[in-house]
Amino acid sequence: MTGVLGLTSLVAAAAISFGLLFFLRPLLARYALARPNARSSHREPTPQGGGIAVIVATTIVVCAASLFLRHEPSWSLELVVVFTSTIFLALVGVTDDLRPLEAMPRLLLQALAVAVVLSALPTDLRVFPFAAWWFERLVLFAALLWFVNLVNFMDGIDWMTVAEVIPIAAALAIFGLMGALPSGASLVAFVLCGATIGFAPFNRPVAQLFLGDVGSLPIGLILGWLLVLLAGNGHLAAALLLPLYYLGDATITLLRRLANGERITQAHQNHFYQRATDKGFSVNQIVGRVFVTNIVLIGLAAVTLACQSTALHAAMVVTGSGIVGLLLWSFDHRPGSSFSLRP
Repeated sequence: MTGVLGLTSLVAAAAISFGLLFFLRPLLARYALARPNARSSHREPTPQGGGIAVIVATTIVVCAASLFLRHEPSWSLELVVVFTSTIFLALVGVTDDLRPLEAMPRLLLQALAVAVVLSALPTDLRVFPFAAWWFERLVLFAALLWFVNLVNFMDGIDWMTVAEVIPIAAALAIFGLMGALPSGASLVAFVLCGATIGFAPFNRPVAQLFLGDVGSLPIGLILGWLLVLLAGNGHLAAALLLPLYYLGDATITLLRRLANGERITQAHQNHFYQRATDKGFSVNQIVGRVFVTNIVLIGLAAVTLACQSTALHAAMVVTGSGIVGLLLWSFDHRPGSSFSLRP
């Protein structure tokens, strides 16, 4: 795949996403209002469901642009399976947005979508060559299911998902052009980046529109699939570094809640980025720091692609973990702390 095709697809996805949202927003305001609850950071009812446009734009543009990849028939089949699961998960999300589902049925439906995506992976794709194939697939299943949920959990304030998805998708697209991903996967990354850019103006603080589960769940599935492919192509360190802020915030929060004996299915505002608002950080300060941190993590991931030294890869992951740790620490302190990461 050429960079020209990728950039053209990105622009097309951004335009379609923005156009759909322009026309859909009044309808969503009428039928899909998100009212404040225990997990919310907003005070007023706000339309949700912006993810409909993101997923529709991504699907349309990938289908159109994949015609240029017809010389890779195996990719055509894999893309069909992945986007069938993506659309299925979007339907689960829109149902949950309109009439919340119980935790267990929702998790089972997510698990089904994840299992189908993993079944479409090349059988020779290995992330942990030293482990048994079945054990590796079991680990990938758990990791991808967790990733789908953590993207949903982290979509709690304006522009948070934008600040995460755009840089990660852009990095995956560029890494694909460098040969770290198959051409079809690189195309998907370009398109997802563009579709999210189209959504960004509507979610700018104070948001006119929320993404909703219809967007966060399938976006998590697509990004997770891309990261699995990146890891399976020999770039595990890069696949860990790119989403490291999300992984750190969501995982530490989950473990902390478990240690405190809290029900993990109960709505809450205990994520570091949510706690930061109680410490005096503005939404722009929070998402700005997350965005800058993601750019730094992309730089560290690029280093691991350029050099195949295991020791260097470990050093980059440790460095990235330290940077994310400082950001999480700063979110528990007021702005002006000597360790605050300012954009």
